[in-house]
Amino acid sequence: MSVITSDVMTDTHDTTPAAGAGIRPDGHRLPDAARLGAVRLQVSSLARSLDYYTTVLGLRVLSQSDSSAVLGTEGAEPTPLVKLHERRSARPVPRRGLLGLYHFAILLPDRRALGRFVAHLAELGAHAGSADHLVSEALYLSDPDGLGIEVYADRPRAAWKANGREITMTTEPLDLRSLVREAGRERWTGMPEGTVIGHVHFHVGAIREAEAFYHAALGFDKTAWSYPGALFMSAGGYHHHVGTNIWAAGSPAATEDDARLLEWELVLPTAADVQAAAAHAASAGHLVQEAGADRLLTDPWGITVRITS
Repeated sequence: MSVITSDVMTDTHDTTPAAGAGIRPDGHRLPDAARLGAVRLQVSSLARSLDYYTTVLGLRVLSQSDSSAVLGTEGAEPTPLVKLHERRSARPVPRRGLLGLYHFAILLPDRRALGRFVAHLAELGAHAGSADHLVSEALYLSDPDGLGIEVYADRPRAAWKANGREITMTTEPLDLRSLVREAGRERWTGMPEGTVIGHVHFHVGAIREAEAFYHAALGFDKTAWSYPGALFMSAGGYHHHVGTNIWAAGSPAATEDDARLLEWELVLPTAADVQAAAAHAASAGHLVQEAGADRLLTDPWGITVRITS
């Protein structure tokens, strides 16, 4: 597996603990307990995507119809992670990317599980990029339509560092051998219970507009902002729930004719939290649509978030 390198992340380390880092929005702030739910994707072939998501990623089919499927983890409480919707005419993501999804990120419960996944990919001969971000260790893949996927494990929060108010993240080579050793003799048997969607990362047209939407209007804290062309945001002191970048600047936004992210879920503790977030976004001039008890909000590049409880 190849190592991802990038010149967009700095290599500055700081010994200051990251607890309490981040910049809060001036107005409404999302609850610390906010988390992400499932992502909903448009793909060109349901059968082909199901083969990839089950065989390579190890997701389980929780439900399926002729043109859609819900995948996730099994266990005492199955967790939906990815919802696939087929549009046979959908175009694959071009190499340069489109404004919209850069990747969605599947967070494994521990480093041992990531080590099992590394060994599994090696057995399959599947290609993946890799990176050590200090706060986390990550693998990068693309599905059959070119949609970006990250599979990662966090380091303990106590080990995260900060440079002033900014959580320290970087991109360094990942020690794949160490990960495999961590797994020991345990084999990969699929996404384990406790796996969640950890974050989403988007190609956007302008960082200033992304900040206005996700930080000022929706209420995420800013957590990392000194990478050229990128801004990372979160709730509850996490390193990031949302990443944005302008690395595909000049590309068009994904349309209904493209393989793309249809929506992602922002899960808040209560219905009152949903109402408060939606009301603040509306007061900032954004159109909020009702979907039963949920609220739908779309950013300037057509990326829709479903706010739910």
